[in-house]
Amino acid sequence: NMQRSAPVDPTKMGVGKAIAVLTSGGDAQGMNAAVRATVRVGIYTGAKVYFVHEGYQGLVDGGDNIRQATWESVSMMLQLGGTVIGSARCQDFRSKEGRAKAACNLVKLGITNLCVIGGDGSLTGANEFRNEWSELLQILLKAGKITAEEAKHSSHLNIVGMVGSIDNDFCGTDMTIGTDSALHRIMEVVDAITTTVQSHQRAFILEVMGRHCGYLALVTALACGADWVFIPEMPPDEGWEDHLCRRLTYQRSIGNRLNVIIVAEGALDHHGKPITCDIIKNLVTKKLSFDTRATILGHVQRGGTPSAFDRILGSRMGVEAVMALLEATPDTPACVVSLSGNMAVRLPLMECVQVTKEVTKAMAEGRFEEAVKLRGKSFENNWNTYKLLAHVTAPDVKSNINIAIMNVGAPCAGMNAAVRSAIRIGILQGHSMLAVHDGFDGLAHGAIEPMTWGYVGGWTGKGGSNLGTKRSLPARMIEEISLNIAKFNIHALVIIGGFEAFVGGLELVTAREKYEELCIPLVVIPATVSNNIPGSDFSIGADTALNTITTTCDRIKQSAAGTKRRVFIIETMGGYYSNNNMCGYLATMAGLAAGADAAYIYEEQFGIHDLETNVEHLLEKMKTTVKRGLILRLVILQLLQNEKCNANYTTDFIFNLYSEEGKGVFDCRKNVLGHMQQGGTPTPFDRNFGTKMGAKAVLWLTEKLKECYRHGRIFANTPDSACVLVMKKRATIFQPLSDLKEDTDSEHRIPKTQWWLKLRPILKILAKYKISLDTSETATMEHVIKKRGTV
Repeated sequence: NMQRSAPVDPTKMGVGKAIAVLTSGGDAQGMNAAVRATVRVGIYTGAKVYFVHEGYQGLVDGGDNIRQATWESVSMMLQLGGTVIGSARCQDFRSKEGRAKAACNLVKLGITNLCVIGGDGSLTGANEFRNEWSELLQILLKAGKITAEEAKHSSHLNIVGMVGSIDNDFCGTDMTIGTDSALHRIMEVVDAITTTVQSHQRAFILEVMGRHCGYLALVTALACGADWVFIPEMPPDEGWEDHLCRRLTYQRSIGNRLNVIIVAEGALDHHGKPITCDIIKNLVTKKLSFDTRATILGHVQRGGTPSAFDRILGSRMGVEAVMALLEATPDTPACVVSLSGNMAVRLPLMECVQVTKEVTKAMAEGRFEEAVKLRGKSFENNWNTYKLLAHVTAPDVKSNINIAIMNVGAPCAGMNAAVRSAIRIGILQGHSMLAVHDGFDGLAHGAIEPMTWGYVGGWTGKGGSNLGTKRSLPARMIEEISLNIAKFNIHALVIIGGFEAFVGGLELVTAREKYEELCIPLVVIPATVSNNIPGSDFSIGADTALNTITTTCDRIKQSAAGTKRRVFIIETMGGYYSNNNMCGYLATMAGLAAGADAAYIYEEQFGIHDLETNVEHLLEKMKTTVKRGLILRLVILQLLQNEKCNANYTTDFIFNLYSEEGKGVFDCRKNVLGHMQQGGTPTPFDRNFGTKMGAKAVLWLTEKLKECYRHGRIFANTPDSACVLVMKKRATIFQPLSDLKEDTDSEHRIPKTQWWLKLRPILKILAKYKISLDTSETATMEHVIKKRGTV
């Protein structure tokens, strides 16, 4: 979706132009990140940028509601929930008279570029405004409100939208701003309620937002392992009441102390009648006599600080929105900017609105399967995974296949979710599932036991690794491993872990030549906070670690704001063995999410001149109203003995340098986050991601085992029988381990190509560094009808 063009100077793109940014409709966490990025990147390009306070109402009323933004006016807003510039439902803008007033206010200020952050109603209104712009100018000319010169200067209005909606109900986009944060609020409540409900053996019903879209309910159900979910897109079958009661009864019979039912507020049955918390509560209480409690979350879901994902999403979308506005021509259709996988995309606004309306129409007409498909690939994959895991009875016919599952490397949040779904999907396929404790050591020493459905109950919300994990590699104990694979009759292997899992998988494949027992299909699922697995854009666990860092930075920033003129240096993890951190993913993304002034990483070499530039930059900043500086860096320890690795630029060195050079202007503090980044309960993303990756892995192995069954036994020695399940751009694919060798920097334990390095200039621009942004590669407009999402 990218096209190359002749590069232009990005700092001159906006000269002579003016951009207005407004937030409209319901608020969503992450809107402030989008506003901040729009303002700062707009100023960076040389454009004037204006806040429109109180949404479309402010646009109509004008006056002080439309104010020029400065660099400092968006400082310290990244971590704030809601929208700082305000939002309001506006009846006036629905009339032509109101829109004419809005047009007049924009023309008087020379604003011809409008960035709207809101839902489908807000964006549809913006498109209508654009379409009748010429007509509105004529009305204003005739009334003498504007001059002919002003009309000529403002002859065309460019519109770009960013979707801010916690419901994730806008078709064509993978995630809307605010959705991930809303899921964080929901899961915090689910985790809190679960402890009390378990204590009393209760059933609990949770109603979440989603009047017309069941995304929040569906992902919550996957992330907490709910027994049942009710969503508007897929009403339950006739007789659902009996089915629900049977399922809850069965769960109690196998030892579960709690039952969880998630309801979207717009849930309906096949006859269009609402399914409410009270209806379900009365049903469960009367038919089963279960002690049942219901909770309606309401506006709690809109509140709180935005998650790391929403901050990065808002920031990236703000950058893309400014570029789309400044590159637009009168022939360019109004577009929305969004992410597809990890890629920035531009989509025709009205195509997205059209498909969104088609979903509503399909539901109204009872075409529910079509409604699920129209929601997009992401929603469909979530629904299919939920349906798979919702079955709780194993098939009568067994496959006689034994699949072993293990964790390798450092523990991370989300590992247990992947193990749970892999084991349950395997049981549903008729396989016998074996747990290997303590990684390759356990495989060599026979620490292997069969797993049951109930054993992994409640694992999705648990951090760390319940199976136990070690960093040991298999090469030195390959003989014992092959003997145990034969002894326990293991036919396939699921390895969940970090770089050690990747290298260990390669060692098993290499040993196939000598040990026939190792000729079995295997799949590696990336799970590491460092996000350094070759071939994969994302790893299970990285999102949780990123949120831990971001939350800590928020607290530190509050401290810095209170004391004034203080710089904090924060050291994050990176993934090199023995804590010699090499992968800069966490430092870079945390820098974006926390609003850091710099992020030092191995992949981007730096020296004394760069450090001097950073110090001077902060000294300059401290002279303005921004009295807080935040430095995120990735430490490189001296153990490397490699002069190219900045071995001498330790955290202590940089701390001492900043302390010395900042004397009299700012003081300096340092904070080493350490292993707290590996702990904690998994974020909704990591629970959901782990659940889907575990399920996909076992389903793939099931098919691969059929291919490899020859002469009454399993024999797999082709490269495509040993794969890494990678998330690449917009899709999850199974990539042979052997194919990824060339993309691996084994010495530093990182991939040779890393997509997130392209985000580094954004971090620097948002911190007011005068650097160049590559404008030769731009996102082209895509048609949403043909577009397919990611997992």
